[in-house]
Amino acid sequence: MEIPDSTSLCTRLRSALEGILEWKWDGRFGTILAEFPSEKKQGVQDILGRYLVHRWDSVTIGEAPQIAQRVKGRLGGLMSGQMLLVSDPEDDPLVYCAWWPWGDGQTISIRIGRFSEMTDAEVQSSLTEELKSWFGV
Repeated sequence: MEIPDSTSLCTRLRSALEGILEWKWDGRFGTILAEFPSEKKQGVQDILGRYLVHRWDSVTIGEAPQIAQRVKGRLGGLMSGQMLLVSDPEDDPLVYCAWWPWGDGQTISIRIGRFSEMTDAEVQSSLTEELKSWFGV
């Protein structure tokens, strides 16, 4: 399977998750956010796994490439039960998803974002605006 670029990957993810999740903007992390009941866990994981094929948890994140380590730092780390899923670590920008189960065991949050090694504010702003438009937030 050919791995799509970040534009195609994000639009495919949005389409695959349409009707399953509702998106909103998370200004704290600069990502799109969806919260859903744990009953949808397997279906959402299956869809995410089609596009974000690299995955680490709080135990294995130390083995991840540097770009994934930087995303982890941007998100404040990974706690037990949380995961970081990413597209090809060689991509710039990288598409990632933070998988965060809530302590109540009933709800899961996912945050999807794009991360670039380029630190130019204009580039970062463009990445954010594109992400928002693709997911309708």
